[in-house]
Amino acid sequence: MTGWQREYQRAEDELDDPRSLALPDWETLARLATALVERSADKYAGWGEVVIFAACTAARIGEVSGVRAGDINRDTWTWTVRRQTTPSPGGTVDKGTKGKRARVVPLIPEVRDLVARRLDIVGDNPDARLFTGPRGGRITTAVLRDATHWDEVVTRLGYEHLRRHDLRHTGLTWMADAGVPVHVLRKIAGHGSLTTTQRYLHPDMRSISEAGAALSAHLAVRRSPDGPRLKVV
Repeated sequence: MTGWQREYQRAEDELDDPRSLALPDWETLARLATALVERSADKYAGWGEVVIFAACTAARIGEVSGVRAGDINRDTWTWTVRRQTTPSPGGTVDKGTKGKRARVVPLIPEVRDLVARRLDIVGDNPDARLFTGPRGGRITTAVLRDATHWDEVVTRLGYEHLRRHDLRHTGLTWMADAGVPVHVLRKIAGHGSLTTTQRYLHPDMRSISEAGAALSAHLAVRRSPDGPRLKVV
């Protein structure tokens, strides 16, 4: 299989079965994060924190780069995703999220310590970036790849086809397997279509969810425009 054929196959897999692109468990994620830090020229711990945070929040790397201190609520331990870093002709810029609307994501205990440390570092400035490169620059998927020798590391770990975006697939798959309801998972992911979210469900749960959707559609067709009427006796 040639290079373009592999990429084409990956694109099809991502559309049809994003679950197949996810890391299997926490230990594998932690091992990946550690290996990326160790392989980077500066041994910058922030690279590993970006990887952990992205997977545990099911976020895009650009969205992780866009996190500001004011987006984090320590009372509820949630993150309001408002922006993402993207490449532009003049470098990198921050703009709105892919879905053009903000969404709220839970911050699980596994990431709270690293988030708290970074909040303490930036102090009271709500506009301060939580995640940057070692010299304070914005992070993109290409920056993370090059700085950590990503392709080399994932190949050595046995995940040669793993991309940075697969951290998002990992988080959504884990949430689905943990039993997060599909309508809640959709909000966390920021998906416009429920069908997109359903691809992250285990096949057994997907069929159950599809059965519910089919029943709802059936009832919608048969339902009177005025809704059900009660007969008064």
